[in-house]
Amino acid sequence: MSSTKSQQQLRINAYIRESIVDGPGIRYVIFTQGCPHNCEGCHNPQTHDFAGGYDIDIQRIIDGINEDPMLSGVTFSGGEPFCQAGKLAIIAKAVHEKGLNVMTYSGYTHEELVKMAEEDQEVKELLCETDILVDGPFILKERDLTLMFRGSRNQRFLKLEKDGMNIISEH
Repeated sequence: MSSTKSQQQLRINAYIRESIVDGPGIRYVIFTQGCPHNCEGCHNPQTHDFAGGYDIDIQRIIDGINEDPMLSGVTFSGGEPFCQAGKLAIIAKAVHEKGLNVMTYSGYTHEELVKMAEEDQEVKELLCETDILVDGPFILKERDLTLMFRGSRNQRFLKLEKDGMNIISEH
């Protein structure tokens, strides 16, 4: 596969065109493939294997998002979205151009991502395009089904400033 073609492809496990459980409002959800965290009790263990899933054209995803007038935003879940940060940042920019918001789930904490962004431009780009970040690994002992959009009490629901480096609010 040529490098140009691989730049246009995202490795995913699945996508959902309209979800009301993966963030506020009606959301287009992309479940990325590949995760280094392997959290015990993970809700999406089928997304862990980096060789699993399938490739999909980034433009096909953007077109699907643009076709739906009901969407409030797009959610990147996983897998670990920051393992494909540059490709998701391209999608996120198109989402923002449409006037929608971007929510990203990560097994990394915001603090870890900020540190990673110091050396990885693609991580920085995705952080800058993320409006809401649910951060931290899923911890089975802290599982709490009453939490909105989170699986365990250690995870935070963070609204980020445009630079992605600073937190506006935590819920």
